[in-house]
Amino acid sequence: MTLDDLMFKPGLMKGQRILVTGGGTGLGKEMAEGLMMLGADVYICGRRGGVLEEAAKAMMDAHPASAGGGQVTPIACDIRVPEAIHEMMDTIWADGALTGLINNAAGNFISRTEDLSTRGFDAIANIVFRGSFFVTLEAGKRWLAEKRKGSVVSILTTWVWSGGPFTVPSAMSKAGLNVMTQSLAAEWGNRGVRFNAIAPGPFPTEGAWARLSPGQSATAESRPQTGSPLGRVGEMRELANLAVYLLHPLSEYVNGQTIAIDGGGWNAGSRGFSALADWGDAEWAAARQSIQGANASDRAKRTV
Repeated sequence: MTLDDLMFKPGLMKGQRILVTGGGTGLGKEMAEGLMMLGADVYICGRRGGVLEEAAKAMMDAHPASAGGGQVTPIACDIRVPEAIHEMMDTIWADGALTGLINNAAGNFISRTEDLSTRGFDAIANIVFRGSFFVTLEAGKRWLAEKRKGSVVSILTTWVWSGGPFTVPSAMSKAGLNVMTQSLAAEWGNRGVRFNAIAPGPFPTEGAWARLSPGQSATAESRPQTGSPLGRVGEMRELANLAVYLLHPLSEYVNGQTIAIDGGGWNAGSRGFSALADWGDAEWAAARQSIQGANASDRAKRTV
């Protein structure tokens, strides 16, 4: 990403301090990079400390502070653990209060709902639903106590409006965050803390694609057709620009909104993974095997 990919003036986010959960990979990393390029000091958190450190170094090497960018600080934190969230916020606040938060950490995979185990359900809900709420609550309580303004952006999906067949744990959890966004926008807005959400269409990343489109690469030449009238998937810079706008103080009157960024796919009737209703046992067995392989690869990376 370069400054030509961003629609905003250099230095726009100078003085802003943003935490991006799940900021070491995928969509989180892209949004973190866009924010720091515009001058924000960004904290990225996730469970894999090594991945976070590599991501922070790559961003800082590509966009040094001497060129007008901000700092990127990695913090290993498992947001499934409220005590770990509290410790992370103590570490961040020791340098200064946050001005914004992106709830991006997530997990997802396709499965027939009748095949789900309680462990599989919890693997998604404990991060997306519980973890995101406790990160929001921890930051929010500090903003309220200190009478500071804050902006929270949660990364959702258009499934919050239509349901998500074969991704039920994620759809349920994201829908909960959508209601959190609406509820806290009304409850805390009068004290300067506002809430919005982004509902992306397909923005392919290797990790998510391996679990949602098993056996297919996230590279452009192998992506299936999307339901978007534009006939393409999203570009990372498009998501980064929207996140920057919602986090900047000059968007303060935008509160309680969930904004789709899907090329019009939601309006055109795109319905996620509904087509998988035609799959039989053989297709689901192959998908499970592929997803298990992706999970094993991730576990191996954590031990390196």
